[in-house]
Amino acid sequence: MQFPESWLREFCNPLLSTQQLADTLTMAGLEVEELKPVAPPFSNIVVGEIKETIQHPNADRLRVCKVDVGQAELLDIVCGAPNARVGIKVPCAMVGAELPPGDDGKPFLIKLGNLRGVESQGMLCSARELKLSDDQGGLLELDVSAPPGLDIRVHLNLDDTLFTLKLTPNLAHCLSVFGVAREVAALTGAPLNSPSFPAVAANLDESLAVKITAPDLCGRFSGRIVRKVNPKASTPQWMVDKLARCGQRSVTALVDISNYVMFELGRPSHIFDLDKIHGGLDIRWGRDGEQLKLLNGTTVIVDNKVGVIADEIQVESLAGIMGGDATSVTDDTQNVYVEAAFWWPKAIAGRSRRFNFSTDAGHRFERGVDPSNTVEHIERLTQLIIDICGTPDIACGPIDDVQIEMLPAKAVTLRVARASKIIGMPLTQTQCTDALERLGLPVTQGEGVLTVEPPPYRFDLQIEEDLIEEVVRMVGYNSLPNTPPLAPITAKIRPESERSSFALRRELASLGYQETINFSFVEERWEHELAGNQKPIKLLNPIASQMSVMRSSLIGSLLHVLKFNLDRKAQRVRVFELGRVFLRDAAVKNSDTTVEGFDQPMRVAGMVCGKAETLQWGLKERAVDFFDVKGDIEAMLSPAKATFEAAEHPAMHPGRCARVLLDGAAVGFVGEIHPRWRLAYDLSVAPVMFELDLEPILQRAVPVFKPVARHQAVERDISILVAEGVTHSDVMAAIWSAPTAGLLRDANLFDIYRPKPAQEAAESAPRSTEKSLAVRLTLNSGDATLAEGQIEGAVDAVVSFLVAKAAARQRV
Repeated sequence: MQFPESWLREFCNPLLSTQQLADTLTMAGLEVEELKPVAPPFSNIVVGEIKETIQHPNADRLRVCKVDVGQAELLDIVCGAPNARVGIKVPCAMVGAELPPGDDGKPFLIKLGNLRGVESQGMLCSARELKLSDDQGGLLELDVSAPPGLDIRVHLNLDDTLFTLKLTPNLAHCLSVFGVAREVAALTGAPLNSPSFPAVAANLDESLAVKITAPDLCGRFSGRIVRKVNPKASTPQWMVDKLARCGQRSVTALVDISNYVMFELGRPSHIFDLDKIHGGLDIRWGRDGEQLKLLNGTTVIVDNKVGVIADEIQVESLAGIMGGDATSVTDDTQNVYVEAAFWWPKAIAGRSRRFNFSTDAGHRFERGVDPSNTVEHIERLTQLIIDICGTPDIACGPIDDVQIEMLPAKAVTLRVARASKIIGMPLTQTQCTDALERLGLPVTQGEGVLTVEPPPYRFDLQIEEDLIEEVVRMVGYNSLPNTPPLAPITAKIRPESERSSFALRRELASLGYQETINFSFVEERWEHELAGNQKPIKLLNPIASQMSVMRSSLIGSLLHVLKFNLDRKAQRVRVFELGRVFLRDAAVKNSDTTVEGFDQPMRVAGMVCGKAETLQWGLKERAVDFFDVKGDIEAMLSPAKATFEAAEHPAMHPGRCARVLLDGAAVGFVGEIHPRWRLAYDLSVAPVMFELDLEPILQRAVPVFKPVARHQAVERDISILVAEGVTHSDVMAAIWSAPTAGLLRDANLFDIYRPKPAQEAAESAPRSTEKSLAVRLTLNSGDATLAEGQIEGAVDAVVSFLVAKAAARQRV
């Protein structure tokens, strides 16, 4: 929020410098984000009145102006501005004046000049030349009442300072100059000049029928008819200047009056063209398909979740947000209807963002505007309309005040002992009472307890902690003692059987992966296609249309990263992410770390494409495949031994996908992308990916000491024929289940052979349904050197179990 310091001091003028005032506001929670002068420094520029203009004898576009600057003689100044004419008052830079720096950064010094043979004794200035605005329309025309010779900085109050506050949402009562002044009075003890609202006499017995159909939208609606206004009246310069210094440009007098009261008192209002309203007004929720052309020129379609003001024929305004073009005031307007209402904050919150714009009115109403003074503010608006847009025939009707429901006063209790404990310093009941009363809060005292009934403009006072915050703001954050923490700090030691997620990150980085961090909000299509999730968790208010649901898988995010890199000609991409996913689970209950109905586990996922290794002379170049990523998973899980079984996953190739198991429990998937999605996402290569649950893979067995074998191990190779459908896991399971009397130390598959057709003509025939596997067995005993009988017995036991459990045949 931006406003000029001079306007603030009209309501409350403490004996503080500008910087001290800014520091006081900041330390009270009203952060002053910026202090900026209204105008840059310049000197010796005064009000000048053009008394006479003569055509320059040697230039068609120049005129010689005789200017009164309050001295005995008129100055001759050559000027080429199109609006230079007799009678206007403009800024006049005297000889020796210094104008603000130009584009070169150097100040511009005014000297006695000679333009085309005519002496010029100064310079008439535009707003652009004084760096007051970017207006290039000619000379800056001043108020006709300005006395010639008066310093322009004094006349325009250019030594003023612009305050820019960065307000948190709970400080809605400070979204006006008077609201900030009320805080300054409480903080400094300076007197507050509260505005008065004398009633404007009603000399017209006429009102507009208003009904509130939606009490959950509007609690109070006040308005009055004003006839015979002058819409072409000029906005007074003082109002134009104040609005400009609040960041609001002048539009028309009627619109400016409405904006002025909003910045002054925090009351958004609207002025309708009465003659464009058909019948009465109905405050209701919108209906599906209704359209409204707004004042900003856009046309919106409303539904039953957006509040509207409608007449008997059409929608006329978005409730609490923006008026409609159909009833806007124009130069032809003769009669107006002035409206001030109280809209429930929850009924306005978020509605502007649905239409991709925001307004000052919506910003205030969704945070809360005082419902108790709509009538008083109508009186203020009416008086300004009479003063600025009045005509001899102007007439005002009575104020209609329709009240459906006002905010109930809910008392909030403050325990003094609790406040002292939270704030961290001893406080007396008197101190707390004084702090709250300075803020204008009605306080009822008890034994160590204060009860406050928040005034209607304080929407933020709902619980005890809110009152404690007000106390500490008034006491001053800079008054709080520097108290070191008293609680013992004990490091949380991770169990030896669990490794940290950072160790996992480092392991993946050592394997050549790069970590990515992505949003938990993803495109709904990713969930349908890549996660098989047809009912993802949808966001009520997504920050973008392509980020509308919560992810249940990390694969979509990684695929987006991979696609981004491939589109930029990356040759080799290896990325991973360790993050949270969001699943529906009715078994989850509310706790400090969980939300009822939703499971939020952590997962780790990776995606690889391109070459298996970086380019080098020692290895043959080849593309990465399923087994490379399978090896990375085994390295990542080491020393735990993972097993893999054929499986299906919505994002993965049905024939090149495996489920990852640890101790027989499934922990995730690994596989190549499904050809359908490779084509749909326009990928030049087929990436290989994995996704694993984080918690089980962080568990690891505590190392146990085992003595080094004293005796030489024995290795035996066996070759077997098995059906093509027999997997490596089937073979290993059969081998390790064999009764080898504890002699088997290791088993390693080191060769696979599939016979080719014997004849050339048979090359088109189906491949053999059997394959040959060679397995090396390592045998040892901790007691003694193995005898040949023990070795043969163990090997025979392994072969027997391979025959029995894997339908194998031993090759001879």
